[in-house]
Amino acid sequence: MNEDEHIAVAIDGPAASGKSTVAKTLARKLGLIMVNTGAMYRAVAWASLRDDVDPDDSSAVIAMLGDVVFSCGVEDGVSTILVDGCYPGLELRQDAVNQRVSRVAAIPEVRKLLVAKQRDYLELGSVVMEGRDIGSVVFPDTPFKIYIDASEEVRLARRSAEGLDDAVAQRDSEDSKRKVSPLIVADGAVVIDTSEMSIDEVVSAAVEVLRERGAPGTMLDRIHLNF
Repeated sequence: MNEDEHIAVAIDGPAASGKSTVAKTLARKLGLIMVNTGAMYRAVAWASLRDDVDPDDSSAVIAMLGDVVFSCGVEDGVSTILVDGCYPGLELRQDAVNQRVSRVAAIPEVRKLLVAKQRDYLELGSVVMEGRDIGSVVFPDTPFKIYIDASEEVRLARRSAEGLDDAVAQRDSEDSKRKVSPLIVADGAVVIDTSEMSIDEVVSAAVEVLRERGAPGTMLDRIHLNF
């Protein structure tokens, strides 16, 4: 692999598996761009809530996509998304958004729009990208695929600790059964169960996967500088 070639580290997994924390920590230690694709789908859900668009009315959501500007960028090594020039911030995590994000994410036109924006990040540099279809759809050809998992009990506890009470089982069902880009373990992905692991242990396991898959040595060398 060319040392100067931008690479994509794909991190997928269900809700509250810890994939966002792992992706953010891994990206920081490797000096890569961390892209949270879940925030992008939440931004669309938030916009539908703001504009009083029924998330189950695909035609209305598609029409909204033509009226709203979703701008993706990077700040301090982490992806950002603006809705009509405004950053929704913590509003992206509110219960009302949680309740509709899987529904808008199931609309093919929403996924087509956001997948294109996700792929564009690779033009800016190497990325650690987390979501639910990164290894299967966004970057199916990357050799660096990791699926972060945890037991339902552990994931429920993590959501409760965040002050959220949405049912992870329902999110799992919606994400796994949707017709477009369902949540799956991508071909070639290494599964890491984080139920009884610390973040440092998970990150170390992820680094070992990258090393075994042939990640550039210059990139892996940074891990020792940033730990």
